[in-house]
Amino acid sequence: MTALTSPDGTPASRYAFGTMQFGGKADLAASTGMFEAAIEAGITHFDTAHLYTEGQSEEILGARAAPERARLVIATKIGYRPGTDAGRLRAELDLSLSRLKMDCVDILYLHRHDPGIPLEERLAVLAELKEAGRIRYIGLSNFAAWQVMKADRLLRGMGHRVDVIQPMYSLVKRQAEVELLPMCASEGIACATYSPLGGGLLSGKYLEGAASGRLAEDPRYAARYAPAFMHDTARALAGIASELGLHPATLACAWIAAHPARPVPILSASAPEQLAPSLAALRFDMDKELYERLSGLSPAPPPATDRIEEQ
Repeated sequence: MTALTSPDGTPASRYAFGTMQFGGKADLAASTGMFEAAIEAGITHFDTAHLYTEGQSEEILGARAAPERARLVIATKIGYRPGTDAGRLRAELDLSLSRLKMDCVDILYLHRHDPGIPLEERLAVLAELKEAGRIRYIGLSNFAAWQVMKADRLLRGMGHRVDVIQPMYSLVKRQAEVELLPMCASEGIACATYSPLGGGLLSGKYLEGAASGRLAEDPRYAARYAPAFMHDTARALAGIASELGLHPATLACAWIAAHPARPVPILSASAPEQLAPSLAALRFDMDKELYERLSGLSPAPPPATDRIEEQ
């Protein structure tokens, strides 16, 4: 598996921190507090994107990371909007690096697959940027497994490879288990996964009728996590967490890290006190029995084929 390291060779941490809320719901003070808490907990891998909070996420992260830049792994993403061709991809990275005040970003992801632009054209930009020393690892976010393998074949023809992917993954969103995680384990591709708390559902706060938060305020998140089984899973997780004297967010994040393919959960929050239970997962060693117990709280996705012997 691609061993992600910082510029000075420091291995990327077992968990990552996502700065999507920096400059949005998290003001400068809250963002700084979360960054410092993540560093103190041992996190060296930080994730952002060109489009997050109109660039404020990159700006805040860049300023906070500057004193320790050499030992940190910094990731950003470009190409989210449909029709982002090669020229626009280059321009987006130029602006992202300017915001981050960095000459090179460690991981650069294509933020999503764009069926309107030839994949080879977009990948050629990443290969070019890596050869120019402006990025160190090539990543793909929100790509299907077949798209990742197609991209890897194209990149290998250019002398490169897919180093890391970033899919959604949580106890209530387990599609990555079907092909993405086995693909990563088989092909040596690192995997950093986002939304470990299912938009906050697995934190347990919506069981108490929270009036604020993504599920209460954003129709897209409300629809994404609307199925009843997801709320049943959150309720059962909260019960087990109470039994063990833990926060449900701690269990939800540790469950992801315990998968045999060793995905890297990207933790996130909008305030330091909200982040603390997720950071506690770094100090929690989940045994196989508990992992299997939690896995049984939600339906596992069906296998990739319908052959009865794979059931």
